[in-house]
Amino acid sequence: MAHEINTPLGNALMGATHLQDRLESIGRLVREGKLRRSDFTDFQETAEELARLMVLNLRQAGELVQSFKQVAADQTSGEGRRFELKPYLEDLATSLSPSWRRAGHALRVECPDGIEINGYPGALAQVLTNLVMNSLIHGYQDGQQGHLLIAACAPSPELVELVYTDNGKGIPPADLGRVFDPFFTTRRGTGSTGLGLHIVYNLVANRLGGKVVVESRPSQGVRFTIRFPRRLATDNVSLAMEAQSVQEQ
Repeated sequence: MAHEINTPLGNALMGATHLQDRLESIGRLVREGKLRRSDFTDFQETAEELARLMVLNLRQAGELVQSFKQVAADQTSGEGRRFELKPYLEDLATSLSPSWRRAGHALRVECPDGIEINGYPGALAQVLTNLVMNSLIHGYQDGQQGHLLIAACAPSPELVELVYTDNGKGIPPADLGRVFDPFFTTRRGTGSTGLGLHIVYNLVANRLGGKVVVESRPSQGVRFTIRFPRRLATDNVSLAMEAQSVQEQ
């Protein structure tokens, strides 16, 4: 987070420092009675460009802070609320950018406008965060640049489908049936607990009322498909059951 916010703030500070220097120069010319029209025109053009630069970068810093704040609040509170899916996914991608950008990867979000959910955004954020981090930890060799994708759609008026993919090294066939088991990991000696995908499974099934399945082949990445109701309530158990049918499709 600090790295991401530091970039636009550093650019804004550089612009402010340059503008301060130019103000001192133009003020000196005024005091000495040497100000020419061309000097003032040049100063005005420079000041306008620096002001535009500062506003752009400060707005970007504000958007980053808002993204971090909203995602953190949702993950902490666990409360349900109405939210629009596309901007929330974009905010989540931004909040995770220090991790995937540092490793040289690219994360893209594809989601149509207008998909509104009445549910638990914190649980959804935790699910996708675990999937992204799982890719970063297990999916790529050091120095390899990967492509991660979160794609969303509404296959029916009552359902949402999220497909998360990466183009990493994939999951060996012998391990594919065990990835959602608690404490299963191939990197125990490097600090992995084996709980990330188990948490994903439980959050999707118990919190979102949906179903998650995984597909993978060696050297061809992974594909997680998640379906869950757009409105999670006591009267839509049938929708959750429909979402679970993705396992048999």
